[in-house]
Amino acid sequence: MKPSALFRLVAAACVAVCFAFPALSAKDKNKAAPPGVGEPVSLKFNAVKGGKVDLETLKGKVVLIDFWATWCGPCVKEVPNVVAAYEKLHDKGFEIVGISLDQNKAALTKFVKDNKMTWPQYFDGKGWENEISTRFGIHAIPAMWLVDKEGKLVSTNARGNLEAEVEKLLAK
Repeated sequence: MKPSALFRLVAAACVAVCFAFPALSAKDKNKAAPPGVGEPVSLKFNAVKGGKVDLETLKGKVVLIDFWATWCGPCVKEVPNVVAAYEKLHDKGFEIVGISLDQNKAALTKFVKDNKMTWPQYFDGKGWENEISTRFGIHAIPAMWLVDKEGKLVSTNARGNLEAEVEKLLAK
């Protein structure tokens, strides 16, 4: 391909991308970027059952931030593993906070109770437009983030090996 033809092809592609993905609105520009691995995680909310959750107060503990929903098959399948890890490691300094993408509060509270998920849950009823998951750039669930004792994100994919990963972080 001649350089001039290649240039026209690249220029056309750039124009197509610019129209397909318009500039961020002022609202989007003001959203906090999700933290990267090794960066501190700031998270505060009022839990469904009452009480305030603030990751800052959980420093010194290993925290799982579990983005999930009752209607999500893979999330539901993961619940027994998460509950088992919590029951085994909670007394050693492991905490969990759930970020529910549910839209039905009654379904969430029933599911949480029935499955012995005793940790705090965030719920705003907005589904995929959930305030916290949107701020953190969550586009697929389940998403399990691990935060170390210093409050820094150490993993954005704690599924499948949760208990072992938490035990390593607790040992540090």
